[in-house]
Amino acid sequence: MRFSSRKAMSLTRRFLTANTPIHAQWFLTDRCNYKCRSCGVWRSERKHFELSTEEVKAGLDALEKIGVADVVLSGGNPLLREDIDEIMEYAGNHFITTIYDNGSMALKKIDALHNADFVAISLDTLNEKKNDYMRGTKGAWKKSMKTIEKLHEKGVSVGVAPTISQLNLNEMEGFTRHFVEKHIPVWYAVYSHDYSEDSLFGIGKRNDELEIVDKEGMAKLCDVLMDMKRENRGIFITDKTLLALKELFLTGSRTWKCRALQNFVMVNHLGEASGCHLRAPVAKVTELPEVWDSDRFDMLRAQYSKCQKCAYMCYIFYSIHHGMYGNIEILRDQLKNAKSLFSEMFEPTRIIA
Repeated sequence: MRFSSRKAMSLTRRFLTANTPIHAQWFLTDRCNYKCRSCGVWRSERKHFELSTEEVKAGLDALEKIGVADVVLSGGNPLLREDIDEIMEYAGNHFITTIYDNGSMALKKIDALHNADFVAISLDTLNEKKNDYMRGTKGAWKKSMKTIEKLHEKGVSVGVAPTISQLNLNEMEGFTRHFVEKHIPVWYAVYSHDYSEDSLFGIGKRNDELEIVDKEGMAKLCDVLMDMKRENRGIFITDKTLLALKELFLTGSRTWKCRALQNFVMVNHLGEASGCHLRAPVAKVTELPEVWDSDRFDMLRAQYSKCQKCAYMCYIFYSIHHGMYGNIEILRDQLKNAKSLFSEMFEPTRIIA
């Protein structure tokens, strides 16, 4: 992805502005071609409906107005949308843009993926049979491994996105080492499941075999990843997040308050927004610039801040690292990665007017 001077200056302004929701995730579609055991999206019997291309663009404009700098495009599988090339190009001109794929579609979209800053390919283990079992799809492992290799060869900023669960907990150290030694970054999710039917977008399906019961093993992994970060680039999780996870799994206590609808906002395939996917919609995404500073939203933020029900990684991360100082914390923690990324993004041959 090439950074225009306009995009670079606009992002800098947004990152340095206090009290703005830096992060947004948009579930662009509820269509998916896999049957992952941890997910409930593919189980839905609802009739699929999605916003038009122009409606998505209008929603992205609204997110930029309220200060969002970092957008994740997910689903379902967002690459199943016929207009995803145009959406990625538009998002890439305004935000640091990440798009997720389960490994099945990205090779068909290589040219368009150059418009994304990061492409996250889902992969949970180096064990082919186990990965296909977890993804509910035969051949998923081979497709993901091939996709990661080919995208890396083609210069796409690809990374691996495992979900840590009881089934792969003891493999994560070797899994991480395998990819960072190939200069392919890894960023993590931790298995969690939804607790409400009245939600913005259903994702996590309860599955006892995925639930992390080895609490000490999870805490040890947090220590291992912190140690590995000191010697390796490409481990995209901060020490502060790992320490919070370690405390959560060892004692059950939370060292953070949820900042849903403060530092992050979620949008579903219908263009409805809420603080997180577990909560009911509170506005249309295009309405956010008008209601963001309202008394109603302040009441919702106070309500969300008391929630102690989920352990979704992105919510923990953007609750712990919040505001301008949170962004600085991230850059300090990820200094090796930041130097590499910024030197690539802002080298003279990549910056266009």
